[in-house]
Amino acid sequence: MQPIAITQGDPAGIGPEIVAKAFRDAPDQLRHCFVAGDVATLRRAAQVITRPGVPSLPVAQIHSPGDVADVPPRCVPVLQLPGIPGPQPWGQVSAAAGRAAADSVVWAARAALRGDVAALVTAPLHKEALSAAGVDFPGHTELLQAEAAAHQGVPLAQMPVRMMLANDELRTVLVSIHVSLRDAIAAVTQDNVLQTLQITHAALQRSLGRVPRMGVAGLNPHAGEGGLFGREELEVIAPAIAAARAQGQDVHGPFAPDTVFMRARSTPQRAGEFDVVIAMYHDQGLIPVKYLGVEKGVNVTLGLPLVRTSPDHGTAFDIAGQGVADASSLVEAVRMARALCG
Repeated sequence: MQPIAITQGDPAGIGPEIVAKAFRDAPDQLRHCFVAGDVATLRRAAQVITRPGVPSLPVAQIHSPGDVADVPPRCVPVLQLPGIPGPQPWGQVSAAAGRAAADSVVWAARAALRGDVAALVTAPLHKEALSAAGVDFPGHTELLQAEAAAHQGVPLAQMPVRMMLANDELRTVLVSIHVSLRDAIAAVTQDNVLQTLQITHAALQRSLGRVPRMGVAGLNPHAGEGGLFGREELEVIAPAIAAARAQGQDVHGPFAPDTVFMRARSTPQRAGEFDVVIAMYHDQGLIPVKYLGVEKGVNVTLGLPLVRTSPDHGTAFDIAGQGVADASSLVEAVRMARALCG
């Protein structure tokens, strides 16, 4: 079994401590996983989560991904990256912390693209720290897109990606990601909506083993109410849906954004009508999934030639270093990465 690389995240945030907690509390799920990052940062995190009466968590330095097979359970294997900044003050934005987070992601992405690891699971980074470090990309998704495009020798435009947030009850994929709301509205074009449907259809068909049922949210209240509240549904979204259906996709809408997520939600009492909802912008799609519980949500990047998952929460600077952060979403991200590796 090929190992899975877990990036350490921003060292000033909760990333390192939830990684350490996951190795301590979920050893079966974390088998064949290792951390790409800084040994001292992970050792500090292991100290932070120490509890009375519980043995301390050892951190072992490994020298290659294959060494993880020799590391016992409830021990954190860390591949020390050269030149990476070490521990940073808790809860503070800094260029050094941003650089450490970015270095970890870049190393893991390149390892996955080379085939040295089966997947990467990314602990949270801080976008301001990333910017302070001079990184040209606002988040994981854009950074990974650039690395994949460079690896395949194609322009960025030929490596389209989308963000999916998923838990056991609901999946949602976004037409646009980290842009202003004004720019997100401008991004609702027929080409972008159709491309989102195509990427989602291909990714979920692979993971589900069947054609996915896709529901599309409108942009405007009541999905435009026949043009009374905006014409994007009539002039942009509906034509994209028609084009996708002509390609054999099982897609329906556009539906009122305030009800389509409820219709797609799957519970033990009721199966959802759709396998995924296509949302027109970031918060429209992420609020419903996160409301169901951030501890179970997983961020998946679709469209890349590698498997990447992540917890659906941020760096939580306000509680960093206290040892109270919940590692459940990280464990779920590892579980989903394994499933996507197939």
